[in-house]
Amino acid sequence: MNRTVPLPNLCALLLVGLLAGCSHGAASDDDAAAPAGQVAVTTATPVQQTFHDTVEAWGSATGDPQHARTISLAHGGQVIAVNVAAGQTVRRGQPLLTVTPDPAARNTYQQAQSALTLANGELKRTEQLAAQRLATQSQLAAARQALADAKTALDAQHALGGGSAEEAVTAPADGVVTTLSVGLGDRLAANAPLFGFTPAHALVAQLGVQPEDAAKLHAGMPVQLRNVYDATGFVGTLRMIGQSVDPQSHLLSAQVELPAEASATLLAGSAVDAQIRTADFSAWAVPRAAVLHDGHGDYLFQVEHGHAKRIAVKLRSPDGDTVGVQGALDAQAKVVVLGAYELNDGDAVRESAQ
Repeated sequence: MNRTVPLPNLCALLLVGLLAGCSHGAASDDDAAAPAGQVAVTTATPVQQTFHDTVEAWGSATGDPQHARTISLAHGGQVIAVNVAAGQTVRRGQPLLTVTPDPAARNTYQQAQSALTLANGELKRTEQLAAQRLATQSQLAAARQALADAKTALDAQHALGGGSAEEAVTAPADGVVTTLSVGLGDRLAANAPLFGFTPAHALVAQLGVQPEDAAKLHAGMPVQLRNVYDATGFVGTLRMIGQSVDPQSHLLSAQVELPAEASATLLAGSAVDAQIRTADFSAWAVPRAAVLHDGHGDYLFQVEHGHAKRIAVKLRSPDGDTVGVQGALDAQAKVVVLGAYELNDGDAVRESAQ
């Protein structure tokens, strides 16, 4: 008995046949691309290149101790206004604090005023007596000297602020107020610190380095720094490496002189990381993916006469997409970049350039 196959079933059968044919064709293409027994790999040519040994360090920007200063007054007083905060950028002549002089300073100033008035009157009297030949030239000279001394004493008290009801403490230059040591209403003694000040373009990077790296470092080495907040980069110079370990951080202190342009964007207190360049060396530059590691150490594969050859290497510069390795590489042989994980020493390979 003849059977009639419904049209939908017939279409399904045809579709299955087509898919089977396509699968067979794809398998044939793969076989053609990578013949049996060969591993398809991507390769690149190694080149000799100069790399730099570096020491990593971390820290922050701070006022240069060679330029930073502490602002104080030569007399005591009381703070009646505070117009600045620690970390604030200020301009030359900008009022930062207002201080009323110490009562003792005002009293000393008034005494100096009285002494000047008395010395002035004594000189006039002595001049009159001298005109009548009732005073000697020596007495007249002494009176003149007493007046000069009284003027000098009054000028000194005026410089100490005794003659003013209040005194404004201003910024000595463009810069940053790094610390503020007084608050509103505080009474202060003569020469007591008011605030710390760092002039503009006078920042250094204060870093911490591992103690075992100290032997590699010396003053004058170039330092690549990066502002952690916005990734801005600067090149500085290592100025000093400490000789004692900080008990809290367990690191050695290092100080880096920053270029003038760094102060335009780098604020005091900004966190930075650094790469201190210690030595140059020659190594093979290869893509990072080419270098593998197992229990025997770092290695890579080169292609020689259609086969993979394992070569032990030492990874010297591990940062970046291109890394530096040292080992017995053949400059004429390509290194395997993609497909290396599937290889064993001596495997046949079919390569394509990266």
